[in-house]
Amino acid sequence: MAKLMEDEVFKAFTTYAAIAILKMMLMAPMTAYYRFTRGAFANEEDVARMPAEERKKQLRTHPEVERVRRCHQNDLESIIPFVVVGLFYTLTGPELSAALLHFRLFAGSRILHTIAYIGALPQPSRALSWIIGMLATFSMAYRVLSIVFVL
Repeated sequence: MAKLMEDEVFKAFTTYAAIAILKMMLMAPMTAYYRFTRGAFANEEDVARMPAEERKKQLRTHPEVERVRRCHQNDLESIIPFVVVGLFYTLTGPELSAALLHFRLFAGSRILHTIAYIGALPQPSRALSWIIGMLATFSMAYRVLSIVFVL
């Protein structure tokens, strides 16, 4: 394990995986911020201390809150596979330059995806950023499978 922590590819992976995971984790407080500032709560207990008339107004969906939630969901669907596949990829012994390309493309694409999603930028900005991240993950998965494929 100590040797793994000295490996430059593994260090690069942990850096970019941590960036992507941190970005994903920040989506939860962003959702809370949007809920409070837009007055849109999802659960009865969230509005229980409000007057009855106010509860009815606050217990609703809001398009901006839903946008943040969908962005967070998309992170879960993309970042978790990247972390798992990326870990396997680092164990295949790739060149540092190739690994950095994959890791940087993925992390950058997720940040751009969030900016495009939350900022409601016109398509294909969000789609392209998503595709770049998925292609980086698929490319790493291809290397893993091409090296370790056993039936």
